Amino acid sequence: MDVAYSVNGVPIRLSDERWRHIVNARDEMAGYYDDCLRVIEEPDLVLTGYRGSLKAVKGYGRSRYLVVVYKELSAEDGFRITAYFVRTINRRNVVWRR
Repeated sequence: MDVAYSVNGVPIRLSDERWRHIVNARDEMAGYYDDCLRVIEEPDLVLTGYRGSLKAVKGYGRSRYLVVVYKELSAEDGFRITAYFVRTINRRNVVWRR
């Protein structure tokens, strides 16, 4: 299990089970394990998600973004929910910007 620290300083864990789930759901994510950790620590934007989750967003090229969805349970614990690529993002829900 690896840990990345969010922009709020909260450790966000990525278990092997969760990573397998992400890759099984989205084949294109297979080679992006380290990138998912880096996006949590160095996002371009953080957006609000559903049910208290947050979305760390990093631009990849001209029209592609890597989105890593995570939840901060407390100041000392959080976990990664999923990760995926998108072509557009909704900037109305920005809670943190680089």
